[in-house]
Amino acid sequence: MANYKRVFLDGYSYFITVVTYERRPILIGNIDFLRESFRQTKKYYHFDINEIIIMPDHFHMIITPSNATDYPKIIKCIKYGFTKLYQCDAGISQSLSRKKDGMQPVWQKRYYEHTIRDQKDFDDKVNYMKNNPVKHLLVDIWSDWQYSSFV
Repeated sequence: MANYKRVFLDGYSYFITVVTYERRPILIGNIDFLRESFRQTKKYYHFDINEIIIMPDHFHMIITPSNATDYPKIIKCIKYGFTKLYQCDAGISQSLSRKKDGMQPVWQKRYYEHTIRDQKDFDDKVNYMKNNPVKHLLVDIWSDWQYSSFV
């Protein structure tokens, strides 16, 4: 992981996965906070949300930023905006580094990112996203999940 380098290619789309701290299922119950954090982020950064699905403890999205080097900032802004609005349970254990930084334990520090290479790659990621609520036993068919851009 130490040698990992993110890819920044203007004009490309990125598949992103962001997960809550300890996979706590807080997103659906606080969906308005998440929506507001996206609205605020869109004020600062120019990007299209091609597809998105919100799960209880994570979200997947495919975004196309105007400037490829902005996507880490976009994710940081979304996470920060949600964290500001969300009242975290102070009794949750967290790492010493988080405590020292005064951070609430809302999100995992890292996120997953994949540069979409072609239409097949895009379609594969969309199918993965659509199947996610079925895989997690939240619905029987993907079209029943209301927290996505697919409905």
